[in-house]
Amino acid sequence: MGRRQQSILEILMHCPWWVSVIVSAASYIGLAVVLPSVEFKSVPFQAMANGLTPIATYVALFFLIPAPISAFSSWRKRQLVDRQTGIQSIRSLSWKQFEELVAEAYRRKGYTVIENPGRGADGGVDIRLQKDGQLHLVQCKQWQSQKVGVNVVREMLGLMTAESAASAIVICSGIFTQEAKNFTEGKAIDLVDGAQLEVLIGQVRRVSREAAAPMRRQPSATLCPRCGSRLVLRTAKKGANAGGQFYGCSAFPKCRHVQPRLT
Repeated sequence: MGRRQQSILEILMHCPWWVSVIVSAASYIGLAVVLPSVEFKSVPFQAMANGLTPIATYVALFFLIPAPISAFSSWRKRQLVDRQTGIQSIRSLSWKQFEELVAEAYRRKGYTVIENPGRGADGGVDIRLQKDGQLHLVQCKQWQSQKVGVNVVREMLGLMTAESAASAIVICSGIFTQEAKNFTEGKAIDLVDGAQLEVLIGQVRRVSREAAAPMRRQPSATLCPRCGSRLVLRTAKKGANAGGQFYGCSAFPKCRHVQPRLT
């Protein structure tokens, strides 16, 4: 059975929220600004243009509908990664959550991620990754009671060839059979078992925490809040803080503003 065609709203729901905003703005400009400025020689075309212009606002609002849904979905997937405590919590996820976890992990690694929007286990490509102009296919197996065998890997090799992908990745929450491992030798297929996935999730979580941590900027690159002159690093020569460093206004003695150095 062929996969049904997705509507424009469904496609936008799986895109970053700002894509809906851009499409909304473009549709409004096209209908409310560009279209009225065009003079059609055909009477039917001119009538159609005149009829579309008044509904520009409604069309723009229509394309904004997926934006909050997409934003919430992105937040939920980030939380899904950040909540993981180890392989046991990963194994407790549903198959769909497992796919979303993997997708978010690779998204944080800098890949453009295209998720399979289907509501059931696909049995083929679950996630498509793009980076540096190359396509990489991912299949997720949330199997807890059995090993992932060679048939799954053979299937991915066929899909990789059919889609001219640079590589394929099979990810599971358990382990792979030795036959599956042997089959990948010399092929652009990576097998990521539960232990390796746990490490991957830990790495992307750590990188995200480090990126989110506020970077303490040295005030030497800032301006004096009193007079607007540059702050410079100085060393106290006397008093209780002799030898200590602080930032003072370069306009001293006209301006005597000082502030402590951040350590």
